[in-house]
Amino acid sequence: MLDHLERERGIKRDVLIEAVETALVSAAKKAVEAGRDLRVEIDRKSGNIRAFAKLVVVERVQNKHDEVGLATARKVKPDVQLGEEIEIEVTPKELGRIAAQTAKQAIMQKLRAAERDIILDEYRDRAGEIVNGTVRRFDRSDVIVDLGKAEAILPNRERVQTEDYAIGDRIRAYVVAVENGIRGPQIILSRSHPNFVRRLFETEVNEIADRTVEIKGIAREPGYRTKVAVWSGNEKVDPVGACVGMKGSRVKNIVRELNNEKVDIIRWSADLREFAQEALKPARIKSVTVDEPGRRILIKVDEDQLSLAIGKRGQNVRLTDKLTGYKTVIERDETAKEEFEGKKGAAAHSMADVLGITEGETTSLVAAGMNSIEVIATGAEASDIAGILGCDEEKAANIFAAAQAAHQKNMASA
Repeated sequence: MLDHLERERGIKRDVLIEAVETALVSAAKKAVEAGRDLRVEIDRKSGNIRAFAKLVVVERVQNKHDEVGLATARKVKPDVQLGEEIEIEVTPKELGRIAAQTAKQAIMQKLRAAERDIILDEYRDRAGEIVNGTVRRFDRSDVIVDLGKAEAILPNRERVQTEDYAIGDRIRAYVVAVENGIRGPQIILSRSHPNFVRRLFETEVNEIADRTVEIKGIAREPGYRTKVAVWSGNEKVDPVGACVGMKGSRVKNIVRELNNEKVDIIRWSADLREFAQEALKPARIKSVTVDEPGRRILIKVDEDQLSLAIGKRGQNVRLTDKLTGYKTVIERDETAKEEFEGKKGAAAHSMADVLGITEGETTSLVAAGMNSIEVIATGAEASDIAGILGCDEEKAANIFAAAQAAHQKNMASA
């Protein structure tokens, strides 16, 4: 039986024998009259079981549980003296039903304790690794996963909320911790931990496993999007290309394991400005300003790139914040608009001088579509000008004539 248990449960033979010895002590106390310092010994080779008790040597026995007569004691030890303690074999011929039941319960408790210790030792060393298991059952919103020798728990807080599991599903998960709880060792799993993605990359990408490429940072919103910053000290190795793989084969395997969660692989840089631009891709950045004391990064983009840079529900910005450790502020770039307004103002000022009218009147003409001397001279009439400016026909005719004269002069110069 000991050999069988050693093979089946992986518990060392010495541990099993100690468990049986301890259990038999409890059982023997119910069947042996002498009970002082009772000890059970199992012969490692033959399996013979003997019980011993320490008794005090006396002239006349009054308490048979604690004392032994001098004549009986000298059969064991000839030179024994009165008052001396001596170990006497008190092996019972039969323990009885109650004692046997007590022994069985004690042995099972010891075996369970030994199994828990084995599991604790084995999985304590595997914290930080990925393990495979089968969904066994659900405990409220937690998932109980069968790892073979042990059961693990995937708590609700460590689940990816977009994933659903069914009993019998095969899943891979990251071992967050191994704790010795009240009910024995608890193996805590996670599928939402950023290091789950790190371990997947180490499995799929040889360059990461052999440290040619290094993962400098991971920012993740489980189930939606992950950004991984990679770097290589070897100039001949493209860290992003190594992670993507031929035709995206490597990253596709990771995305498949993450149930189609988007994975962005970006190039890490010690220059925070460059790193922020990489992190916000695919958005095109106009300018980057780093505020070191305030730990902020001010990003300016064109109008059409604003929503792309911010991302769906601010996702792109939040992930960039996690990667850089700085607060990212994205603003619309007004430079182009300011330049346009400046050019428009200069053009209006020039037209006012040529036509002999105020800049306010020129602005009214531009707003109506007459935004150049050429347009007024070739595409308008004096009555149109009078209607826009609300002036008399004579003034409108003078403006129109001035426009025609300036246009003819420009044509002659050309």
